[in-house]
Amino acid sequence: MPGNVSLIPVKSARNLGFIFDSNVTLDDQISAVTKSCMYQIRDLKRIRKSLDVKTAGIIATSIIHSKLDYCNSLYYNLPSTRLHRLQLIQNAAARAVKNLPKHDHISPVLKSLHWLKVHERVQYKILSLTYSALQFKQPTYIYRLLEVKSNSSTRSSDCVTLVRPSNSSRLKVTDRSYHFYAPALWNSLPQALRRHSSTCSDHSALDLSPQLFHSKLKSYLFMKSYPPD
Repeated sequence: MPGNVSLIPVKSARNLGFIFDSNVTLDDQISAVTKSCMYQIRDLKRIRKSLDVKTAGIIATSIIHSKLDYCNSLYYNLPSTRLHRLQLIQNAAARAVKNLPKHDHISPVLKSLHWLKVHERVQYKILSLTYSALQFKQPTYIYRLLEVKSNSSTRSSDCVTLVRPSNSSRLKVTDRSYHFYAPALWNSLPQALRRHSSTCSDHSALDLSPQLFHSKLKSYLFMKSYPPD
């Protein structure tokens, strides 16, 4: 690069389709997702009378959840007001699928569709990535961020527990990095989901297969999305 070339700061920039702003608030990204999803939801409403509920649900999952879930681990620890903007998108999609008016109570509708709410969908993505990193050591750039606590004689010694690094930074955005939040989120899972494999000497290997882990994980997070009365 020539020495006389200078870089001009910008307020936001797109990387792999995700918009990062200079303050990492992700407001621009959320606004872009909202605009795109609401356009698709309006189109779904136009053809809704020609569809049954199952087909409408498949379409909503394909065009709306795919946008909400893209890089959604970056939404972790955002202020609730920003996550609520994303939840409003999912609410609108659920009403379109069920062909319901705007002001109907939404939680029973989301529950009937078996959709995790946005907050739990973010956690699902992070925990899924963490499971894959521990079980298969892939992707390596994530696996290298994790440190498994050595086994001891405690009750939880048959579980895979992660060491949470200390955060010496005063920047709040540091708390949103995978390196710091993933261990705490992983360690909060029930022990049945973190059970160490009894047939493998690898201290990070888990007992549950990918299919069973993700099934149990969704059930666990579903209960968090819709706690019993």
